[in-house]
Amino acid sequence: MIKEGIVTVLLTTSLGEIKIELNKELAPITTQNFVKYVESGFYDQTIFHRVIENFVIQGGGHNEDMSMKDRDLEPIQNEANNGLKNERGSIAMARTAEPHSASSQFFINLQNNFTLNHTSETSRGWGYAVFGKVSEGMDVVDKIAMTETGVFPPHTDVPVEPILILKASIVE
Repeated sequence: MIKEGIVTVLLTTSLGEIKIELNKELAPITTQNFVKYVESGFYDQTIFHRVIENFVIQGGGHNEDMSMKDRDLEPIQNEANNGLKNERGSIAMARTAEPHSASSQFFINLQNNFTLNHTSETSRGWGYAVFGKVSEGMDVVDKIAMTETGVFPPHTDVPVEPILILKASIVE
């Protein structure tokens, strides 16, 4: 659903549906980037490859065999200084240590993770850009969070049974 300042995305996962409202007003670059990945079908058949209880669930970059999915978009400008906070149910962009390296991977916060918020323009203070929140399906997010995880070298916190994002779509 596209209403003023909000784009709604539905993630249909192997454990249920998660509806996310993206804030295109406060995070226009990040929202546009995420929408491009959704519309291209990039997220379809990817997995939540990182699940850390009481922290985050992360997806948007790996196939079921844990291979990295090829991205076709350039990394984006970090918009973590937009006033949105890494609180329970918020969605933010994953990135490397480089502040402006976010591309396709995202995470959903399982609790208030205020240490991930923007504090300064230094590399350690840049934070992780929140660009929306779960509006329906936190029960599904919590179910994903409770899954058993293990090691898939070099990755840790990988669900033992893959949790698929079957389809990501814009809700009209």
